[in-house]
Amino acid sequence: MTTLTSYLDQHSTSTELNDVITTVTNVGKTISQLLRKGALADILGEAGNQNVQGEDQKKLDVLANDLLLDALAKNTHCAGVASEELDNATPANADGSLLVLFDPLDGSSNIDINMAVGTIFSILPYQRQGQTSENSDFLQAGNQQLAAGYLLYGTSTVLALTITENVVMFSLDPDTGDYVLIEDNVQIDADTSEYAINSSNYRYWRAPMQQYIDELIAGEAGVRGRDFNTRWVAAMVGDVHRILCRGGLFTYPFDTKYAHKAGKLRLMYEANPMSLLIERAGGGATDAVNRILDIEPTDIHQRVPVVLGSKNEVDYVKDLHVNYSEK
Repeated sequence: MTTLTSYLDQHSTSTELNDVITTVTNVGKTISQLLRKGALADILGEAGNQNVQGEDQKKLDVLANDLLLDALAKNTHCAGVASEELDNATPANADGSLLVLFDPLDGSSNIDINMAVGTIFSILPYQRQGQTSENSDFLQAGNQQLAAGYLLYGTSTVLALTITENVVMFSLDPDTGDYVLIEDNVQIDADTSEYAINSSNYRYWRAPMQQYIDELIAGEAGVRGRDFNTRWVAAMVGDVHRILCRGGLFTYPFDTKYAHKAGKLRLMYEANPMSLLIERAGGGATDAVNRILDIEPTDIHQRVPVVLGSKNEVDYVKDLHVNYSEK
């Protein structure tokens, strides 16, 4: 039996990175326990305030954010922490060599209906050791990530992680409290017949994305010549987990619903870590045209369109957009 601790010892040469990953995953155990208690732990419902994104916060949103922030601030290897829920990054230990970004509870609107939610995290190198970290220190392209992963709190708690060139999965054993390795080389099929998208925004999409979904809906009778199925969890962490397990495509494309937002998903907290996982599992991840991991961020709360999953399908979407632009 391979536990997370033994895996990190065997595959990582950085004790600092191992320690920070352990801090995040230990907090995940606490969040998992709170979710299992649900209403008994008084974590359901609204917290009565909004986050920096202007979204109503759930009680567990706030609690998960505080648990992660407090734990990472005490980790001597962590120079700074950035949360999707907070306006600015929080300086931690100036002598630390790592920066951590996280979405404390992706899909938190699912909490009250007992559906899947998760924690997404990204770890970057810190270049100015000995000085207090600032927002600008986090503005690194996703290809600079040293590690990324998520904790999915569902019927079981699963950790997906990448620290090398592959993706591994662990399941939390509720009896021992250990994360136990269940998949040591996750791979995504290049082709798929499943896709995830919020179709209620169809009227706001660009023409090539509308064309793409029209083709999928046409199924066997259309140009694609086969039927497709829609699967939508309404939590990125759940949809990405499904793709890592059995392939598929997930997209939250550019739309014109809100003029000031290029996309719904956050580059630093969601798109970058998920794209690293997807690419290292053999998939693709773009903003419909450009590789997400090559995007140079300009703000820690920057939003981007996202198309990720089975590579041939991601490439097909890119071709539709490129050809439309050329016309």
